[in-house]
Amino acid sequence: MALYEHVFLARQDLAQAQVDALAETATKIVEDNAGKVTKVETWGLRSLAYKIAKNRKAHYVMLNIDAPAGVVAELERQTQINEDIIRYMTVKVDELETGPSVMMRKQERAERGPRGDRGDRGPRREREEAPAGE
Repeated sequence: MALYEHVFLARQDLAQAQVDALAETATKIVEDNAGKVTKVETWGLRSLAYKIAKNRKAHYVMLNIDAPAGVVAELERQTQINEDIIRYMTVKVDELETGPSVMMRKQERAERGPRGDRGDRGPRREREEAPAGE
């Protein structure tokens, strides 16, 4: 069976429980058609780069799927029908990530706290000021 990453964006006005129900529905579709969902990650409510269907934010959810191609076609068909999902993308991958995805690691890095006054940029340099008459 092939390996896939399926990411969908749910409307911003949904509660977290409704988003979890959407992920559970997608998992059920895959498992009913002889597939397997190996990981479900909820990335939370994030800002969009541009408005999509009058939404400025969306709930992001990623599923790692081990299933035949027909299962993915059915999952995408059901996703298109659902009005709560504003965008989705399924990508075939060579292998699935075992640990947290890049998006989850990015959130962990943000929780570490500040790196001091200047961060990674080094010490502050003083600027040379030009004489007033020139």
